[in-house]
Amino acid sequence: MEPQPQAASPKPQTSGRSRPPLFLIIMAVLVAVGMALPLVYLLIRALGIGLADFGEILQRPRTLEVFLNSIGMTLAVTLLSALIAIPLAFLTVRTDLPGRRFWNVTSTLPLAIPTYVGSFALLAFAGPRGSMLQILLEPWGVQRLPSIYGWTGVILATSLFSYPYLLLTVRASLQGMDPAMEEASLSLGYSYYETFWRVTLPQLRPAIAAGALLVALYALQDFGTPGLMRFDSFTRVIFLQYRSSFDRSMAAALALILVALVGLILWLEYRARSQAAYYSLGSAGQHQPSLIALGPWKWLALGFCSLVFLLSLVMPLSVLLFWLGRGMIAGQSAIGLITGMLPSALNSIYSAGLAALVAVIFALPVAILAVRFPSPLTSLLERFSYIGFGMPGIVVALSLVFFGANYLTWLYQSIPMLLFAYLVLFIPQGVGTLRSSLLQVSPSLEESARSLGRTPWQTLREVTIPLVRPGIISGAMLIFLTALKELPATLLLSPIGFRSLATEIWQATAENVAFTQAAVASLMMLVISTLATLIILSQ
Repeated sequence: MEPQPQAASPKPQTSGRSRPPLFLIIMAVLVAVGMALPLVYLLIRALGIGLADFGEILQRPRTLEVFLNSIGMTLAVTLLSALIAIPLAFLTVRTDLPGRRFWNVTSTLPLAIPTYVGSFALLAFAGPRGSMLQILLEPWGVQRLPSIYGWTGVILATSLFSYPYLLLTVRASLQGMDPAMEEASLSLGYSYYETFWRVTLPQLRPAIAAGALLVALYALQDFGTPGLMRFDSFTRVIFLQYRSSFDRSMAAALALILVALVGLILWLEYRARSQAAYYSLGSAGQHQPSLIALGPWKWLALGFCSLVFLLSLVMPLSVLLFWLGRGMIAGQSAIGLITGMLPSALNSIYSAGLAALVAVIFALPVAILAVRFPSPLTSLLERFSYIGFGMPGIVVALSLVFFGANYLTWLYQSIPMLLFAYLVLFIPQGVGTLRSSLLQVSPSLEESARSLGRTPWQTLREVTIPLVRPGIISGAMLIFLTALKELPATLLLSPIGFRSLATEIWQATAENVAFTQAAVASLMMLVISTLATLIILSQ
């Protein structure tokens, strides 16, 4: 029997040159060294604590309480986000829901609202005393509402403003799914309900797992919402321990546990993804599935979509406008409030803009090496660039406080130190976006430039960068958006007297009771975030 010819496996998009340019290697190595600094800090602290003392910290009831709080909160937020996102995605993609385009847009907009802004809005709307709802009910003798601090507030606030991470992945999967298997199920006599549970949902599992991972990591690493809701998760307890104690060993030990927990979640997700296999017969581009007629169920579907819309968009915006108007009624000038907050807004734009610029400059060499010059070395350098993905902002901030206070005093609490923290935290977003853009560009164009005598630097400047410009812009704006909202690193590392919109919101809600100032800062942040989101969507 003659051997059957085998299909050729796809080759990586290499540039045809065996050795990458030296300046790309140098920049990628600098990124790897910078990303490793937080891990070095944790190892130094762990060695300084000692194994016996570290074991004693692990066995404390307080440590177990914080651990269980964080795990329970993360699971609850992920579950509630799934209960919101999966029905929303299915209704807006596969049914004849009235106003589908409107719900498509509005259901993703909460992504532009930082969770601590949403938490402030929730407290200002339904807090126990002095909230919008309590003030409205006061003429009827309501002096105090039930408390939403703790579990209720942190789960509700985090879920309402992080579910779009899960929604986007599930919606994209539904749009690309081949409808043939669902149509076959329906032709065999199964109902739409049975088809969803037997056919559609199993095919959505990879997308659900990917989106749930993002939500879980966001919930576990979030600092603002647990801080405002007075919920003892890892991030809040680490911050309080750092602020209230001269001995930072407890904070470092908790940070090490948090990083280990994040790493465990990433590893479990990787194992589940690598061992699972999902198939979709045929091509999803052959035809679009017919929309499911909701019939009388459309009123229930509209009620569900409206409830999510009211809680995640209308409520926070109404609360912010309410407290702004209340401040104006009390004699504060709108122009005065805005001009008073303008320096903080400019500081936010300045620091986030610099972070986006620097992160893209350093992310581009890493992405080019990974795509055009694949090797064990470049693969290792790319993996190092993703360390920040598993590093909560509070941990990165603590590590840089340690190095700045002990070894780099001239950089401590300076803009360069703050930018370095942003670089560690957000460069994975830039590398991921640029890598995707480079994979869509044929390396033959760069090879042609090299054959015409262009140097590696000239090829990068004249060919590669223009071709991946949309990816550069999207990556930069994504980093800008996340740096604008970053709270713990900004609180701990910004220069003395440097106030951003994030720190203004924190101080006005967690440290002072100044809802009008918090509302102005939040509205400014929402305007800037919305503009950044629109730029990302336009690419």
